[in-house]
Amino acid sequence: MVRMSAEERRESVIRAAMIEFARGGYKGTSTEAIAKRVGVSQPYLFRLFPGKQAIFLEASRRCCERTTEVFRKASEGLQGEEVLHAMGAAYQSLIADDPDVLLMQMQMYVAVASAEAAGDREFGETLRAGWMEMYDAVLLALGEGETTQFLAFGMLVNVLVSMGFRPDHRVWTGFYESVQPK
Repeated sequence: MVRMSAEERRESVIRAAMIEFARGGYKGTSTEAIAKRVGVSQPYLFRLFPGKQAIFLEASRRCCERTTEVFRKASEGLQGEEVLHAMGAAYQSLIADDPDVLLMQMQMYVAVASAEAAGDREFGETLRAGWMEMYDAVLLALGEGETTQFLAFGMLVNVLVSMGFRPDHRVWTGFYESVQPK
């Protein structure tokens, strides 16, 4: 049996945390569930991360980073409307291939609102920073006016996919083909 380094184990914890938090949310996910998914003890988990919040923040950062990278790669070398369709199609593929990415994003929004309702603004600031990197990548590729529209449509796609609207449902009428679910 090959032994993992602490960095490799940390990576496996982040991947497991993304899955657990995506499905159970910040408040509904225990560190025990994350440790169990990875196959480590909770004390070992806390040697890698100072607590549940740090694990959630890292999983959220990774989720935003992954989405940002998808947008950057899709827009490389393209201009105008080609960028819009390429990024839309790439995002649609991302959330179709790994639905936990979408669910993790949705959980991030809920976690920020919940934390801020409880008076914890710092938690939201950390998550907003990751989201802003994604926003800036889209802004660089599309420009101001298109960025707002692209992200607005993207959020609607997030809601419709999260709620399980089938690809042939009438709510998808009017979307670019590149962002319609397959």
